[in-house]
Amino acid sequence: MKLEKTGLCMVRRRQIMGELAKLPNIGKVVEEQLNQVGIETEEDLKAIGAKQAWLKIQEIDESACIHRLLALEGAIRGVNKAALPDEVKADLKEFYQWHKK
Repeated sequence: MKLEKTGLCMVRRRQIMGELAKLPNIGKVVEEQLNQVGIETEEDLKAIGAKQAWLKIQEIDESACIHRLLALEGAIRGVNKAALPDEVKADLKEFYQWHKK
């Protein structure tokens, strides 16, 4: 019985893998990092928000940069990070300056 439950979890995990990489700006590496910090779906990412997701990633990867933060916000909004409004970019840059390591 335990193997069956594990098998179901593995099937579910495979279904989730790749979901975030379908979003704009999210590649395999960022998706893996998001998964490592407990963010496995688009809904998870939207619920936590780009800033908190970035802080969680920064805990496991101190090299997390402003581009990753912008990419996360773009993914949430469904746009390329370059298309983010200037005021959003400015807010995220200020946040990054306060929290970068």
